[in-house]
Amino acid sequence: MVRLEDAVIAKMSSHDTAFEVLVDPELALALRTGEEVDIHSMLAIDKIFKDSKKGEAASEEMMQKVFGTLDVFKIAEQVIRKGEVQVTTEQRRKMREQRRRQVVALISKRAINPQTGLPHPPARIESALVEARVHVDEFKSAEEQLPGIVKVLLPIIPLKFETRRIAIKIPASYTGKANRVVRNFATVKQEQWLNDGSWAVVVEIPAGIQGEFFDKLNDMTRGEVETKVL
Repeated sequence: MVRLEDAVIAKMSSHDTAFEVLVDPELALALRTGEEVDIHSMLAIDKIFKDSKKGEAASEEMMQKVFGTLDVFKIAEQVIRKGEVQVTTEQRRKMREQRRRQVVALISKRAINPQTGLPHPPARIESALVEARVHVDEFKSAEEQLPGIVKVLLPIIPLKFETRRIAIKIPASYTGKANRVVRNFATVKQEQWLNDGSWAVVVEIPAGIQGEFFDKLNDMTRGEVETKVL
């Protein structure tokens, strides 16, 4: 549960009535952008207010009418998703910077420079964002903003989004850990357990993370993994 002094107001109005909850601003942002969040950890007080500054609680009658429940956590989730989270200028700046880093990470992992076939360094992407004067919205997910941002960046920095299809064979002694790594990095398209206990799999990954993916597999299997780009 967030400390009261660190909480901000999330507010929603319906039927001429205000509903407010006191929340952790970063967790509230995460919830609004589709992440899994523990509602209990996000609230400073397990209570729905009509006016949190005056300590006035919302009426049970209006909560039932608007939300169809008196469950504080279910109501709080709706208030945060549908309403407005009132953050300070400094909180907004920190959240925007965090979202900006997420955008840079997505582009670096998913795109390559078509002139070299390699991903752009994060610093180059950051520089292009500044040059293009890209505005990153702290209240939208990086995934949601990516298409529009890429469109603005293309006149400045060459980007090509492509996937690589890779065949992998992992020896039996490494399949436990390697299975998790492969599924975290890639989309499994085909797989087969061979008679010797090894795992043969065909995956698709963003081209930008191919090098990191290979390094991880080689490190985990002590170089015994077999890979082939199809």
